[in-house]
Amino acid sequence: MTIALGSDHAGFATKESVKRQLLALGHEVRDFGCFDAVSCDYPDYVIPAAEAVARGECGRGIVFGGSGNGEAIAANKIRGIRAGLCWTVEAARLNRQHNDGNVLSLGERLVPADLVPAIVAAWLSTPFEGGRHLRRVGKLDAFGGEPRDH
Repeated sequence: MTIALGSDHAGFATKESVKRQLLALGHEVRDFGCFDAVSCDYPDYVIPAAEAVARGECGRGIVFGGSGNGEAIAANKIRGIRAGLCWTVEAARLNRQHNDGNVLSLGERLVPADLVPAIVAAWLSTPFEGGRHLRRVGKLDAFGGEPRDH
């Protein structure tokens, strides 16, 4: 599978580590940056990565930042993206099982480095359960992102 990567400076080291993991697992990687630890703005790298997933150029995406919050928000601005901020293996499994997550967001400052490979492996290997979750994911995908009253 081709996996899109995007990060800011605060997620750069984890991105590079995950890139090595993905390549060792036989995946192709499309790295949208950043390419060093110099301060930068995550939307410049995360949004193009998410767009590549939404267009079907990449099967999934992984984005990285200090907390991963902004990166998940940025990715979810793209129609068809279901990005989940995951900090445990269980959160990663549930993102795939229940939400058919296609972008994983990781926070380098919040997730211990030794846990990241297990989170990534679980997220990549866990299938979407479908069933009752299909209806909910369908509603997410049908929503075009336009503001509305609740």
